[in-house]
Amino acid sequence: MTYFAPMSEAYRQLLNATIGHLESLKQRGVRHVDASPDLLRALAQPTARASAPATGQALGQAQAPVAIPPSRSDELSVYDLPEQSAKEKAAAMEQLREEALACTKCEPLVASRTQVVVGVGTVEADLMFIGEAPGQDEDREGEPFVGAAGQLLTKIIQATSLDRDTVYIANILKCRPDTPGRISGNRKPRPEEMATCFPWVKRQIEIIRPKVIVAVGGTAVEGLLGTMPTGITRLRGKWQSYRGVPVMPTFHPSYLLRNQSWAVKRQVWEDMLQVMEKLEMPISEKQRGYFLRG
Repeated sequence: MTYFAPMSEAYRQLLNATIGHLESLKQRGVRHVDASPDLLRALAQPTARASAPATGQALGQAQAPVAIPPSRSDELSVYDLPEQSAKEKAAAMEQLREEALACTKCEPLVASRTQVVVGVGTVEADLMFIGEAPGQDEDREGEPFVGAAGQLLTKIIQATSLDRDTVYIANILKCRPDTPGRISGNRKPRPEEMATCFPWVKRQIEIIRPKVIVAVGGTAVEGLLGTMPTGITRLRGKWQSYRGVPVMPTFHPSYLLRNQSWAVKRQVWEDMLQVMEKLEMPISEKQRGYFLRG
């Protein structure tokens, strides 16, 4: 009988991420993949990081991140960029805003949008939330997450003892996806739209240099990391990384509005507890007990 050694967790994660990335490419019509030596070496890098011995098993430290493709992970760490003062950050963000408001790269979105939704919050934020795209309310108001889902996100933020003024909130897409023939509703941003718009959020992250990013929903994870290694249900609660910044994927508030399950609400709150611990925020027993049935 042939004996096969058990697969290590790090290798399993890398394998799952690779399969997920290839499936994503297939769905986009890609039929050939360049497997050059440089690419293979880059793919091997996350394995070394994932296999490093754990230094603690506190909440949020128990699970290694799923490997992500080198298209984003091999860029210079955000924290290696030159630091800026608060005044310099504010000036850089204002310059970005002016440029984004004048952007006309996606003609269908430009034709249908009311305004560009750049972002809101403080450039000094330790915590940054990145969502999918503006909806009808956001397109009208010019601010991300102001509709029903946004109101729920605000409550989640407030439950951590923070508020919208002390974090930064943005979207992968700065314009509402056009919905020809439809008066209401939203559609998922297309890969090419996210790729075109991504430089804006990339610059926002570089300006803010957050200590933690919360990726709100599967599309935000895909847009930020460059792929979706696995479904959001399996990925949420497991730390990822974008250029050195810890990323916590979680469910979109709109999902919570559709699914009033106590258990799902608890899952999102457990994700936020991990974020709070990563930021070394105080956590009360009351906060730890949210959405736990007595």
